[in-house]
Amino acid sequence: MKTTKIYEGSHQWIMFGRDEGKPNNVIDTNQYVVRTANRCLLLDPGGAELFAPMMAAVLHHAPVDQITDLFASHQDPDVISSLGLWDQALTNAKLHAPAIWEGFLRHYSCESIEYVPIPDNGGTIKLDSVELQIIPAHYLHSSGNFHVYDPQAKILMTGDVGGAIEGPDAPVFVDNFAAHVEKMRYWHQRWMPSNQAKRVWIERVRNLDIDILAPQHGRMFKGDDVKRFLDWFDALQVGIAV
Repeated sequence: MKTTKIYEGSHQWIMFGRDEGKPNNVIDTNQYVVRTANRCLLLDPGGAELFAPMMAAVLHHAPVDQITDLFASHQDPDVISSLGLWDQALTNAKLHAPAIWEGFLRHYSCESIEYVPIPDNGGTIKLDSVELQIIPAHYLHSSGNFHVYDPQAKILMTGDVGGAIEGPDAPVFVDNFAAHVEKMRYWHQRWMPSNQAKRVWIERVRNLDIDILAPQHGRMFKGDDVKRFLDWFDALQVGIAV
């Protein structure tokens, strides 16, 4: 599994992904870690099949007793089906996840990890001196869905929004937005069901100062490509399966 440090200041953001060892029929995912002096937060830590390489990669950056928090943007297996394995490995951790999905996420097993339900209007996660904002993103694509914004690093982790299906050789960042659009189009038209929810989210995130938009699939967007993505997504008609 490849690791890429995408921010370093008072704390770090690290992206994990492009796992060449995963089966070809398993969707490629990006996992993110926020590392502070004494704590480590795993954002959408991945499916059960990725637990071993993900754990090995994270341990290069933090001892297991400092992995104190996990975040699940929604309930999908590629997001959090590794929960039962993390539950066995971590001794003092919390899972921050949508309140409406608790009864479903516990099917992955959550005995030792404390479930911290996120209300519909979002909230915060505080790690040492770093405070992350939990941004509502309901119906994009899950009915209970959240993103994470770091105002210090100016990073917005967006789950499935901004996603594209690519292989382990794909670049980490978008390098040609116009060419990348066709890798995203069907994904967003098919998986995002609500134009109204999309517009509410875009209006909300346009007010944030974002240097990097970091989705759970495909490449990240940085600089002017963040605005290009928001403009493109705003104009796109979604929910095409109806």
